[in-house]
Amino acid sequence: MYPEKTIIWDWNGTLLDDLHVCIESINTMLKSRNLPLLTPDSYRDVFTFPVIDYYKAVGFDFTSEPWEEAAMEFMSLYFSKLPACRLASGATETLDFFRNTGYSQAIISAMQHDALVESVTRLGIASYFEYIGGINDHYAGGKTENAVNFFKNRGVSHENIVMIGDTIHDAEVAGQLHCRCILVAAGHQSRQRLAATGHTVVETLKEVIPLFTGR
Repeated sequence: MYPEKTIIWDWNGTLLDDLHVCIESINTMLKSRNLPLLTPDSYRDVFTFPVIDYYKAVGFDFTSEPWEEAAMEFMSLYFSKLPACRLASGATETLDFFRNTGYSQAIISAMQHDALVESVTRLGIASYFEYIGGINDHYAGGKTENAVNFFKNRGVSHENIVMIGDTIHDAEVAGQLHCRCILVAAGHQSRQRLAATGHTVVETLKEVIPLFTGR
């Protein structure tokens, strides 16, 4: 039986501070297409899953270019910059807290699986996780199916799962698992959008631990 208390982590924008890399990469693409560039605020206001909808919202026309080619162009730019990304502020402290208080931890991400494992390993935190699961392609359609399979295969009780992420999609995944959700506003979507889900919203990971200690 899988340990009862389980934290399911999102990766990009939650444990991994990659916001600046995503904005730089999409702005390179927007500039080459003579489309308006994004600021951190405008990016957080428009980013969504599936990401094809976000691309359309910022001006991409997939009647004149294939979505798949645009997606791979972004990933090429993103992965060239990914080694410069670091863990989000408070990540190691929070991972230590959950490990030391008996929680099992997993990552379920909309990042391509092999790239996800490489990224987690490069930052030296793979040992914290009982499970690391990405998706099969680079198109970031979502991770709901992955999360549901994790739930079914690992025998986790939904009452003892907490999902921690930075997007409305993480709240949607938590809804599918019928579990508690904490959203971090330092990532890819604005606090206002996250608050509209009705779930607990914190500014940074450093605010997560007090939710479990009552301090």
